[in-house]
Amino acid sequence: MTDEPRNIDLDRAIGFTIPAQHARGRMVRVGPVLDAILSAHAYPAPIEALLAEALTLTALVGSTLKDAGGQLTLQTQTQGGVVSLLVCDYRGGELRGYVQFDADRLAEMPEEPTLFALFGKGYLAVTFDQASSGERYQGIVPLDGTSLSEAAESYFLQSEQIPTTIRIGMARQGGRCMAGGLFLQHLPEGEDGRERLHTRLDHPEWDHVRALAETTSEAELADPALPLETLVWRLFNEEERVNLLAETRLVRGCRCSADYIGSVLAKFSAEEQQEMADETGFIQVDCQFCSTKFPVRAAEVVA
Repeated sequence: MTDEPRNIDLDRAIGFTIPAQHARGRMVRVGPVLDAILSAHAYPAPIEALLAEALTLTALVGSTLKDAGGQLTLQTQTQGGVVSLLVCDYRGGELRGYVQFDADRLAEMPEEPTLFALFGKGYLAVTFDQASSGERYQGIVPLDGTSLSEAAESYFLQSEQIPTTIRIGMARQGGRCMAGGLFLQHLPEGEDGRERLHTRLDHPEWDHVRALAETTSEAELADPALPLETLVWRLFNEEERVNLLAETRLVRGCRCSADYIGSVLAKFSAEEQQEMADETGFIQVDCQFCSTKFPVRAAEVVA
């Protein structure tokens, strides 16, 4: 007997719209992909939970990209925080991410440190790269509140002027980490030539769907035995119509390879390459995302 569910719904995202309420959303659940990324480094529990939330958030927002080759990057900027760098990105269903932190300072903190304790006066940068046009758009918001999700909600409200609700749940089952998330937005009516929702004092349509979304529990979001489509139905089954959109399969992605590493090293001069080489003549390159080491013989780097 094992404690693994018979039917599992993991490593995918689905989209949906609620036309009558002018709302759109995304559901995501990650399991093996999340485990693979986290296991590349022996993260302590608070950092593991932080990165799991960041990866789930990245999958939620990234899977909304219409540009197949587009990329979403979430990155924190801190001033004197325990976490010096957190970066995650999404491209075409591929997820990757890692965290740099001060282990000694983290060890002095409680088991569940606050967001402020981890980042101090920090900021969240959200960057969209459009492959088709080559355009890049970035917004930066303070890391206020209690979670990365709250900071992301602030980003969409301030930068995109779109009311947004994000809910994320995490769980461990059989030693494996699983997480799920809900991303819900009110469609800006200004796109149809009408006033944007944020210019009004209230918008009951949004209050209605947001209240429904907030009834979902963290356990439901992270439950691999609960299909994403079923969860959408549980939340919005009383609506006139809910349209399900195409799914997106999620995989662990890392762009490091011997050829790519070689192309990066080739940008340095021969003298600089020799300075980077060890006594055996190899340049040791480590990928922070997947923790893979690439020994490259300096003499074989082609300009």
